[in-house]
Amino acid sequence: MTSDRQRSRSPRVTIGDIAAHAGVSMPTVSRVLNGRAGVSDETRAAVQRLLDEHGYERRGTASRQRVGLIDFVLRDLDAIWAMPLIQGAETEAMRVGASIVLTSTHGRSAGNRRWIQHLASRRTDAVVIVVSELSAGAAEELSRLHTPVVLVDPVGSAPGDMPAVTAANRAGGRIATEHLLRLGHRRIGVITGPAGVSCSEDRLAGYRDAHLRHGIPLDPELQAYGDFMPASGLVAARRMLGMARRPTAIFAGTDQTASGVYAAARERGMRIPEDLSVVGFDDVILSEWLQPPLTTVRQPLEQMARAAIRVAAQIAYEGRRPTGRLELPTSLTLRSSTSAPARAAA
Repeated sequence: MTSDRQRSRSPRVTIGDIAAHAGVSMPTVSRVLNGRAGVSDETRAAVQRLLDEHGYERRGTASRQRVGLIDFVLRDLDAIWAMPLIQGAETEAMRVGASIVLTSTHGRSAGNRRWIQHLASRRTDAVVIVVSELSAGAAEELSRLHTPVVLVDPVGSAPGDMPAVTAANRAGGRIATEHLLRLGHRRIGVITGPAGVSCSEDRLAGYRDAHLRHGIPLDPELQAYGDFMPASGLVAARRMLGMARRPTAIFAGTDQTASGVYAAARERGMRIPEDLSVVGFDDVILSEWLQPPLTTVRQPLEQMARAAIRVAAQIAYEGRRPTGRLELPTSLTLRSSTSAPARAAA
């Protein structure tokens, strides 16, 4: 009879209650619950003892019962870029016996309070967040729900204990730029994505690495941030192509950005690649439709999504606790948008 009353009371015990009894912070209790580092053996034992006494572990186990849903959160639902990610996520989810719940943040941070409350009401086995960041406090709230989180190309630096899947963006930026340098280009523009987004900064870093490796001075006027969309490519390319010493080539941070570069070149009556070489990034279907077809860095978007779902499933369904960063390789896909410059750069 006593054990029945204890079971009926245990769901009312919160992390805050445990923290108050133990004299520690709520994040410390969360670390113990999730088996994370950063807690002394003595504190861990004391917190675990309280969790056992109050039945919190039983509640956590119940909350982790499989519901067969994995939330897949995208920055936006742009069809060209998002489709291979969604296909990869659905394929892997089907393999592990789960379904995808698709959400767009519309460019905002993921994990606002209303979304987390909705998540708590319907439950999910894991959350995969693509090219976005968690709102302040969201990681802690999700931890209370015992919800694993995996990041794909996270904005900024991912928390050290949160798994992340990325492409080799810096290497991709480097091989794109080195391709143009080997063709003889010396004034190469770059239009990357938003400042502070890891994949944007890494692609820009790769562009800079290649210049330094070849002893080519970097010109700040040939470097621009954008938003990975066609309009930002158009605006930045218009400015660069209007310079007295214009670039003979442009490395665009995405294939969609490259389509904006194409439009800017057409406005000035320039031919690609005769007057301007262009390299993109992603190798989505758009790169084959552009005229001429676009030389681009292949980012394995579908494989990245599959890997993220696989890691999330391993945590949620197998009790594994992978941490750190899984980086998938990028490669150059050669098409018809690059050639040697028609004239030597001044």
